[in-house]
Amino acid sequence: MILFRNAFLAALIFFLLTLSAQAQLPEFTDLAEMAAPAVVNISTVRIVSGGEDLRRFFSPFQRRGTPFDDFFEQFERFFGDEAPTRRTQSLGSGFIISTDGFIVTNNHVIRDATEITVNLLDNDVSYIAEVVGRDTETDLALLKIETDRELPTLEFGDSDQARVGQWVVAIGNPFGLAHTVTAGIVSAKGRIIGTGPYDDFIQTDASINPGNSGGPLLNMEGRVIGINTAIVATGQGIGFAIPSNIGSEIISHLQDHKTVQRGWLGVTIQDLDENTAKALGLPGTKGALVAEAIPGEPADQGGLRSGDVIVSVNGQDVVDSSSLLRVVAQQEPGKEVRVVAVRDGKERNFNVTLGTRDTERLAQRERPSPHAEDQATALGITLRPISEREAQAMGMPRPQGLLVTDVEANSQAARSDVRAGDIVIEANQKPVNNVDAFESILEEAAERGVIMLLIRRHTQTIFRTIPFE
Repeated sequence: MILFRNAFLAALIFFLLTLSAQAQLPEFTDLAEMAAPAVVNISTVRIVSGGEDLRRFFSPFQRRGTPFDDFFEQFERFFGDEAPTRRTQSLGSGFIISTDGFIVTNNHVIRDATEITVNLLDNDVSYIAEVVGRDTETDLALLKIETDRELPTLEFGDSDQARVGQWVVAIGNPFGLAHTVTAGIVSAKGRIIGTGPYDDFIQTDASINPGNSGGPLLNMEGRVIGINTAIVATGQGIGFAIPSNIGSEIISHLQDHKTVQRGWLGVTIQDLDENTAKALGLPGTKGALVAEAIPGEPADQGGLRSGDVIVSVNGQDVVDSSSLLRVVAQQEPGKEVRVVAVRDGKERNFNVTLGTRDTERLAQRERPSPHAEDQATALGITLRPISEREAQAMGMPRPQGLLVTDVEANSQAARSDVRAGDIVIEANQKPVNNVDAFESILEEAAERGVIMLLIRRHTQTIFRTIPFE
């Protein structure tokens, strides 16, 4: 009898705990029913050449000097401009933001498409969509379809108010399975995954798969707090969405102007690490380190220079290089902003009139790499002055800096990511054009125990800080 009573009590407790757990789970049915009609499936047609298709297929294996180079060169030489072409189709998602047919999606969903077709949940009719505008740097695009009826819509919510752990719902077209609803939580915010200069993703474990791109990530009120855009192919339950506060601003620009114009400071920047902060005499690693104020660009004209650490723009704190990019991009080109930067341990104010960010101009700043020769050794690196011919080849008005021709394996320089082919422009913010000057600065730097090098590497100017052994 006692055994029976204990078993009954255990069963009762288990039943009550199960009911309690179920009572705490959210109900998604009303949300799915409300939101799904405003989510669309997008299919595209793209014409690709055989050579382009093969290059895309083999792209993970392509490296300069491999047998694939010869293969593709022979392929293109044989077919010339008449390489065979074929139609490829891809699928994605989107959502309607206006009753007259404006649709948000990812740029990569409709990139290079010759035909874009939109299908709604409750309508068997397919609509041909036109591209209103696109922004490659945030991977967003705005489409428009023409219809006589009033369309269902979704509204943007406030992604800044989203909290890690809150429930979210994703609706999309994974693997062509139309209007699939999945649920999960916000796993993290502010993720930087290396897709572009304005990375600031919401991470979620709501199932996102190929075909979900461009679809909405919804909060429990049915508002869009993210645009689903990326996944980790080798992982499960790891997807990323563009925050709605970024997306809504970009989409508004595209709707009004068909393009996005961003403020441009004209600097190359990098994050501060502890060694670099120590070399600059800074108490912490907050801020964005100016590696180069590009000559003639707004920052240079406003008085900023290499080695400055930008800590705020128009009163907005700059925590690192990513936050500086976002803060400047939010400003209108032509606007004068107040930049606060630390120089020689003191904060200074600079008034800078922003230019317009031009991605094509940025891509054209490529310079050829120098050839290596052994000359002199210091701090685990081999250096020599740059010749007139090398300076001319690299687009330099005159020989400037020292060429790194070799880096000793396992040296502090190697561990600090100094590479053969780098050009050392400055050491501890002093110009160096010969090895003797470099070694003299080394001796002066002994007290701090680190030396900070300003390096030109291909298209970039960067700092590398080397602690002494």
